[in-house]
Amino acid sequence: MGEFPPTTVILPTTEWTTACAEVAEQLGRADELLLVCDDDSDSIADRVDDLPSGVRLVFAGDPEGCSGKANAIAAGMRAADRDRIVWTDDDFHHPPDWLARLRAGYEENGPVTEVPFFVGRDPLSTLLEPIYALGGTLGVYAGGIVWGGAVMFDRADLDEAAFLRDLRRSVSDDGTLTEHLDVTPLRRTRLVPVGGTVRESAERHVRFTQIVRRHDPAGFAFMSIVAALSAAGALLFPLPAMALLTLLQLGIYGAFGIRRWTFLLAYPATLAQVPLTVYAVARRTFVWGGRRYRWRGKFDVEVVESG
Repeated sequence: MGEFPPTTVILPTTEWTTACAEVAEQLGRADELLLVCDDDSDSIADRVDDLPSGVRLVFAGDPEGCSGKANAIAAGMRAADRDRIVWTDDDFHHPPDWLARLRAGYEENGPVTEVPFFVGRDPLSTLLEPIYALGGTLGVYAGGIVWGGAVMFDRADLDEAAFLRDLRRSVSDDGTLTEHLDVTPLRRTRLVPVGGTVRESAERHVRFTQIVRRHDPAGFAFMSIVAALSAAGALLFPLPAMALLTLLQLGIYGAFGIRRWTFLLAYPATLAQVPLTVYAVARRTFVWGGRRYRWRGKFDVEVVESG
């Protein structure tokens, strides 16, 4: 590890999780891990005097005009003592070589990101796995899009002041970073459990949809048309459509090393996508991390209600 520049890992969280311990164990002597929470009412604050070496707690405060996640990342960037930066999340497994492989990826390619595969924990999020495999896994990889769960870059790779200015008035941390950073996605997939209840999954789907709508309106319009045509074709020619959609998802799952039976849900997921997209666009507010947001425009965010 000594051959690589020292790194700051920024991990927004409100509690000490397995992921926190996994990342802390991978730090080099000159690295640091910043655990970013809102304030001392979060449970992780109880560990402030009992954190491993190289780990610090950062209080971001309540967000104003941006999401709690964006606010936490901005606070972490401000507090970071290193120029080489990693963002990650607390909701997926970080194997022992996770940080080392990100370092190696950066040395070979410059800024890099891994890709997520969202694993459903309730009926709705399970149904949507094929949709997220197409947009959230293949889309991230093929489109050069940042996933905030595993991205490494250097401060010199972007205009940090401009980026932070935009981040402080946005919902999406990764959507905003994508607009400021040229990144190489690695075909290395992390399984991210999502949902738990249908309500939680509906709120997540609204947020995902609105992120694409705000940050890539032309792409969103194109994808909406494709989704509508796919659903129409699936209704008009059910058997051929079922076969083609299932084979398409099997190919995507296979390309990213995903062994999940949910590729078989490709046909019903395609039918469900159109009404769910209409629902997501029609919603005026959504809940994320205990806060309710109203997102009027890409840089017009109101925190309606804090948890």
